[in-house]
Amino acid sequence: MPIDESSVRNKLLSLKEELEALSEISEEARAPVTLDQQSVGRLSRMDALQGQAMAQASERQRRSQIQRIEAALHRLDTKDYGYCVECGDDIAPGRLAVDPAAAFCIRCAS
Repeated sequence: MPIDESSVRNKLLSLKEELEALSEISEEARAPVTLDQQSVGRLSRMDALQGQAMAQASERQRRSQIQRIEAALHRLDTKDYGYCVECGDDIAPGRLAVDPAAAFCIRCAS
């Protein structure tokens, strides 16, 4: 089954835009936690630090996903999309439908 490159490209670009928008929205949550003497106390600061750590972890995952999407867009440009980057076999269409940024066939991914 041939790949509809235009549809795949649009889906990848849409996913990338969504991730970048989420990154912008969460920017404040990732900012350094300030010591506020007026705050309730140590537990509030610990909660703020925990929230910051979770926001930073989410941002790392978003950045990783954006890199995967950019790599998939590059593979589309070079006509390598749909082929495993490790063994060169076709990536199952169902796998690409679920994850259009997939770079490995199921055998090499496991």
